[in-house]
Amino acid sequence: MATARPKPQVMRLTEAAAARIKELIARADRPIAGLRVGVKNGGCAGMEYTMEYVDTAAPADEVVEDKGVKIFIDSKAVLFLLGTEMDWKVELLSAQFVFNNPNQSSACGCGESVLLTPAKLDGAEAR
Repeated sequence: MATARPKPQVMRLTEAAAARIKELIARADRPIAGLRVGVKNGGCAGMEYTMEYVDTAAPADEVVEDKGVKIFIDSKAVLFLLGTEMDWKVELLSAQFVFNNPNQSSACGCGESVLLTPAKLDGAEAR
């Protein structure tokens, strides 16, 4: 009998990212279940990360719970985000979420868009 392979966690959060998301949810003016993360076509490099508050999960969302935070991954973005670490960086002139994504092959000069390739599963490109 074949043993089911464990399902990989699509995304993980750093402590800083989890703390910032908890803070944002606590300050929201309505009940929030978590944060939806996805990607969309756009920008000079081809794709942009998206984030929005979630009241309830969409039927096809991949739900990730990490460090006390629920992240809802848009089903169309799963293969582009597989293995990604989401961080919160505070620097001298900026504070922002940063995606450390192994599927990112390049980024535009301004940092607003990226070129992503789907993750490879079992040595073949996933479709």
